[in-house]
Order: sequence, then C-alpha cells, then structure tokens
Amino acid sequence: MTEPHVKIFDTTLRDGEQAPGFSMSTDGKLVIARALRDLNVDIIEAGFAAASPGDARAVRAVAEEIDGPTICSLARLNEKDIDAAALAVAPAKNRRVHTFIGTSPTHRDAKLKMSRSEILERISHLVAYARSAVEDVEFSPEDAIRTERDYLVEAVTAAIEAGATTINIPDTVGYTTPEEMTDLFKFLIDSVSHISGAENVTFSVHCHDDLGMAVANSLAAVRGGARQIECAINGIGERAGNCSMEEAVMALTTRKDYFGVRTQIQTPKIYPASVALSRVTHNPIPRNKAIVGKNAFAHEAGIHQHGVLADKRTYEIMDAEAVGMPSNSIVLGKHSGKHALAARIRSLGFDITDQRVGDLFPDFKKLADTAREVTDADLVALVTGNSEHDGRQGPWRVRRVELRADVDDDTRPFARITLKHDEQEERQTVISEGEGPIDAAFAAVCAITGVPGRIAVLDLHHVADEGIVRAEAVIEVGEDRYTGTAREVDVADAAVAAFVAAINLAAGVEAQRRAVA
Repeated sequence: MTEPHVKIFDTTLRDGEQAPGFSMSTDGKLVIARALRDLNVDIIEAGFAAASPGDARAVRAVAEEIDGPTICSLARLNEKDIDAAALAVAPAKNRRVHTFIGTSPTHRDAKLKMSRSEILERISHLVAYARSAVEDVEFSPEDAIRTERDYLVEAVTAAIEAGATTINIPDTVGYTTPEEMTDLFKFLIDSVSHISGAENVTFSVHCHDDLGMAVANSLAAVRGGARQIECAINGIGERAGNCSMEEAVMALTTRKDYFGVRTQIQTPKIYPASVALSRVTHNPIPRNKAIVGKNAFAHEAGIHQHGVLADKRTYEIMDAEAVGMPSNSIVLGKHSGKHALAARIRSLGFDITDQRVGDLFPDFKKLADTAREVTDADLVALVTGNSEHDGRQGPWRVRRVELRADVDDDTRPFARITLKHDEQEERQTVISEGEGPIDAAFAAVCAITGVPGRIAVLDLHHVADEGIVRAEAVIEVGEDRYTGTAREVDVADAAVAAFVAAINLAAGVEAQRRAVA
C-alpha cells in the first residue's frame, strides 16, 4: 500500500523573509524559488502581495517563471488583500491564496477588537470571496493553539463550508508541545468529519520555534493526521524561526517506518538549497545545524572516527550524499585517533605504513592540542618534516593584493595580485577580471601558480577582540579538495592568503604523487 503523501509548503520567501536580516530582492527570491522548484516542493508561498508593491512584484515574478509547484500568496482576510494576492499569483499554472485571521482571545480582544460571531461571519464571507478568485484557498485561524477548542471548530467549519481546500493550524507563537499537537489534530479532523466535502480538505501545520519544538510539533501534527507541513529552508522565520524544511523532510524520510508517510522532495537538492539561501541572505549556516551544518556529518572523536571508517552506519543514520552534501568528514583534532590520521594522510596521496603513522602520532597530538582543527596543510608539513611553519608553507607567498570594483560605471571588477615563489628571485604579478574583486583575485592566483583551483567554500570570520579576520578557503582541483587557512587584519588579504594556502597544498600533494609514481 502506498504511504500517504505529506505536502511540503515552503514559506522561506514569505515568513522566512520577514525575519530581521533575511530580506531578499526580487532577484534573490527567484534564486531561492528555483532551488525550491528543484527540490520539488508542493507549494511555494512566494510572499505577501499586499504588504508592498515590491513584494507583489516578487510574487508575480515567481509566478511567471516557476513551473511545477503551486505558487501562493498570503492575504489578510479582507477583499483588498485577497485581490492583491490573486492578481500576483495569476500567471502561475497552479495558484493559491492563503488567507488568515486571528481567532484566539488575545487576538480577538487586543488586536482585532471583534467578537467571536463577527469573526465567523467574516470567515464565511471572505473565504468564499477568495474561492471565487482562485480554486485553491488555504485558511489559517491565526494563533489557533491559544484559541478555545470549541470556537476553533466553529472557525474551521465556517472556512470549509465557504470553500477552503486547506485548513492550516498555526502555532503562531511556538507555545504548544508535541503531545498537545497530535491530540489537537485528531480532535479537529474528527470534529469536522461530518461536513460535506471535508474528506477532500488537507489539514496543515505551521509551527514556530520559540521553545525549540517547531520540528517536533510539526511531526506530531503528522501523527495526528496533518498532510501538509509549512516550513522554511534552514528554519528561518519570525523570531526564533519556523519548522526547518530539511529537518522535517529527513525525519519523515529516515523514519518512514515510524511515520508511515512520504514526501516528494528530491533530498539531494537539500544542501544546495540551504547554501543558496545562505549566500542570498548573507547568513551563514550554523556549524551545528542538523542535516546541512558543517558538523552534521563530521567526526572528531577517535572512537567515532574508527567506527565510521569501518562502517559509517555505526554513527550515521543517513548518508551525506542523500541530502547533497559531500561525503562524511573526518575532522582531525585532539580527540582523533591513529585510524583517522592514517586515513587522512593516505587520502592526500602519501603511501604511509602503520609504523610511520605510529611514529608521527605523538607529534600530531602535540599539534592538535594547540589548534582547534588540524588542516591538510598541517599534515603535509608533518609527513614531510617541514613542521616549523607559519600556516603558509608551500612555494607561493602573497606579496601584494590590490582589488577594485567601481559601482558607478560598467568597468568589471579586477584584481592585481603579486606572489613570490620560494625558488625564484622575481615576483610575479597578474591582473585579472572577475564577477567580483575577490573572484578576480582568485583567478589571478591561478594564473600565476598554474594550479586550476576553483573556490568551493570561503568562510570569513572577524574576531573583534583580536582585531583579525580568520579565513578558510576550500578549493577544488579536479576531483580533489584542499583547504587553506589564514589570519590577517584585512578581509581581502585573509581571503587571498587562505586561497593561496590551499593552492600551495594542492601543488604539494601533486608533487608528492609525482614523486611516488
């Protein structure tokens, strides 16, 4: 028997974008909408058309370009908002208007100053009005969790009778618990089962993370009969955020045995979507973020590393590749053991015996005690005997960095980079253009060194107390990845120095491979 389908309603572009620090331009929204299309989400809530002309244009742009998912706009329960939403989503093949009104005592008395009967009358009239504009109407009783149960049933009944096709039950303030959520959904679905057409209505859940339970509460709603989860990439959203799309999807996927449902999400597209959002909003993915964080499939403890090297199922319940991330990462630090050290050294192209690993292990432990993480460059230095270094070992050293980007004319950003090779008297300078000045600088470095490196990850962290910028650059050369780190006062100098450190490592490993061959 086929498992029931749980729809994924993504609100990254609406609720997520409303969060401070996550505003997006129309172009940025289109980048994320394309990522959501590739993920194969069921519904994209593209914005709140009535909020501003810019938001209306963004919703319409998504509706015009994106095929596949249903395109939705939020609307307050009034004719003006509904008209704006319907107009914005009109170009989409599949379109939805999502309308809402507060139903809890707090919202009725403090915000709306309306009686219970007045709100019910508005639901009946305006949900029907929305249904006359589009075939697919979603209704949300805002602050449903703090609404009296008998009145919540009345509000939901009025919406269904007026033509709502989806009933969303939002935990607007992140107040409830999983047990309460499961019980509430069972109660509501049973209470409206007698209404004509109720069997065709989808019950949805929308949870906020104020108490850290948005994902747990959403999954509990599925156990109670919800067949749509409203969520956002990386869990972004108002205040503490929304239910995290990647966490909810992978929980349903990994524990299909328990939940007994399925989604249509293309899970290998999860990590690319997460990275796209991080880049568009300039908000880094937290290192310890479930599913997509840098540490999600990384291991430093020696016991864990030994187990994962033998069989990754010992400490991993899903494959990194299943969510589109690179394979699991063995992070070398003071907790690592000999098995992990040997595996990493051999992955760098060194043919090393277990006896040699044992000889190097004490020096590795000393190094690991002084650093948060032992890099590939540190290992190359350790194996080759060049352990006295400043973090920039290798033939190439940065001597000058000049970057320019003129926003007032059409001149392409460019960089002038000067490097010096340890075995050459003359410095070498190259000027390159790029999409941005840092991109141009990396191109210049590759032109000078002859190493075709492509930046995969660039992490920059300003440490105010130390007055420095820490940079980590991960580059791809062919099928291999190399990591370089640097510490500089200036952000541009740090980025270029880290890139050169990675280039040096790539050049050193290639030289070692040629020597072995």
